[in-house]
Amino acid sequence: MDPRPQPTDQTSPVEETGPAGAKEDRHFVTALARGLDLLTCFKRGEGTLANSEIAARCGLARSTVSRLSYTLTRLGYLHHVPEAGGYRLGTALMALGATALAGLDVSHLARPGMRELAAFSNASVGLGVRDRLSMRYIECCRGEAAIALNIDVGSRVAMARSAMGRAYLARCDEVEQTAIMEDLRSVDDTTWPGQRAGIEQALDDYRTLGCARSFGDWQPTVNAIAVAFRPGGGLPPMAINCGAPSVILDPDFLMREVRPRLIALAAKLEGVMGS
Repeated sequence: MDPRPQPTDQTSPVEETGPAGAKEDRHFVTALARGLDLLTCFKRGEGTLANSEIAARCGLARSTVSRLSYTLTRLGYLHHVPEAGGYRLGTALMALGATALAGLDVSHLARPGMRELAAFSNASVGLGVRDRLSMRYIECCRGEAAIALNIDVGSRVAMARSAMGRAYLARCDEVEQTAIMEDLRSVDDTTWPGQRAGIEQALDDYRTLGCARSFGDWQPTVNAIAVAFRPGGGLPPMAINCGAPSVILDPDFLMREVRPRLIALAAKLEGVMGS
């Protein structure tokens, strides 16, 4: 049995339906958005999904899903598995993802420093980029602890509750920050006051401490801090975090020993891809 804590707040399909007010935006192509939502509804480690399962996850009519899945299959982004009565992600999507990741040379440049920090802290160190209202890992290094976070390349964490997401919010420009906050509010008015309080505290932490914190906010048993940076080269901000189960990584060690090293690592990556 895997001893690593399991992520419990992976972003739900409802949270990922798109920006608030998209239906009123004449430049927004709804059919394209639905097709992308269909592709992103597959979870890590899953085999196939039937049209009915896809429809439930995306909140779409089965007839709409049927047309989308047929089109995506014709293009190679999905593969139909008749014996399973469903679809799996296709090779065209894998090739597209590989091309995108190959363009993110930042991960290669960050890896040595991330490995060093992971070994020092005996924790997980991740590099992430924004994926709508989540942060998606594009690189991950782990220490030698027997208990570690069940996080790997491709995993997502909620932007509002994770240290990585909060660090990103602190570093993105005011226009993007306002838009993200509005999208988060539109997802769930009930939980928004608590999320907003956590984000505002994180923004203040970033100004005064140089990092964002999440001590039990993302998961009750996980502590983490994160720092964001702008790699340059036309790329958006990225964020590096360091976290682990609270039984092996306490807040004091993170803030006293890990924080200055994490800030220094992010500073080395600032503008690394040029103008």
